[in-house]
Amino acid sequence: MIAHVEMVARIAAGAALGGVIGYERHVHGRPVGLRTHLIVAMTAATFMVISSQFVYFQRYGRDDLVSVDSSRIAASVVAAIGFLAAGAILRTGITVQGLTTAAGLWLVTAIGMSAGAGMYLVAVVVTVMGVLALTVMRRFEDKKDNVVRRRISVVVGDATQVAEITSALRELGTVVSDIEYEKRMEEGKKRTTATFDVQIPRAVDVGAVIARLERISGIRRVRVQHHGG
Repeated sequence: MIAHVEMVARIAAGAALGGVIGYERHVHGRPVGLRTHLIVAMTAATFMVISSQFVYFQRYGRDDLVSVDSSRIAASVVAAIGFLAAGAILRTGITVQGLTTAAGLWLVTAIGMSAGAGMYLVAVVVTVMGVLALTVMRRFEDKKDNVVRRRISVVVGDATQVAEITSALRELGTVVSDIEYEKRMEEGKKRTTATFDVQIPRAVDVGAVIARLERISGIRRVRVQHHGG
């Protein structure tokens, strides 16, 4: 059995290294950032420590006929993280976003488990490799760090205003990548909700976008949500 200080050190190392990956995600404005990655890695490290050490705390006697598979908890962590990672993946039309974030959660789980197993060198090296993959390799992809991605939902009285809203957004320098709208009747009146996936330059304040849309006659409500992968 290892000392309690060593157990805590392993968990702390997993949390710190997972936080490094999470900070990179936070810097690039991803919805799953520092805290989530840190907690996932810390939890994975904790489960790994429990998996390898819990048998020593059960006070089994030398002659007790007990068989313990210490790998089962660790295996369950690997399976469970798939559900959490799946929640970070979003599909909009033909576009799938969040795969890198989901892979990041998978990565910090491995980092946390490595630290929890006392494999500090492996955990550190994998963290460095992960940061390099998320930063350096971005240069070979079509990633735009000078823009923020937002989903703007606008409730209008007439579907013909969609074109006017699109023009207003483009006047502000935004790029409209996708448009969806639906019509329905509410209290005997037609109601149209148009949803725009846009890329807004960081130099443009989101408040200015909202103010511009509110000046369009017939706009009933404007909602802006974070949208990214």
